[in-house]
Amino acid sequence: MKKQDITKLSIEDLKKEITDQSSQLVNLKLTNRMAPIENPLRIRSMRKSIARLNTELTKRNQA
Repeated sequence: MKKQDITKLSIEDLKKEITDQSSQLVNLKLTNRMAPIENPLRIRSMRKSIARLNTELTKRNQA
């Protein structure tokens, strides 16, 4: 997700998106261990996306 999209989400949507993407990341890692996936850079981009979501959530909770 892009920064502009993340800032438009509510706190509940942020939490939901974090859980969804975290579960997708776990599945993607498991798939990669079984057989190499076509694009392993998706793992990196998903981790960064989760970090962006967590950063925005922390920022809103502190405000």
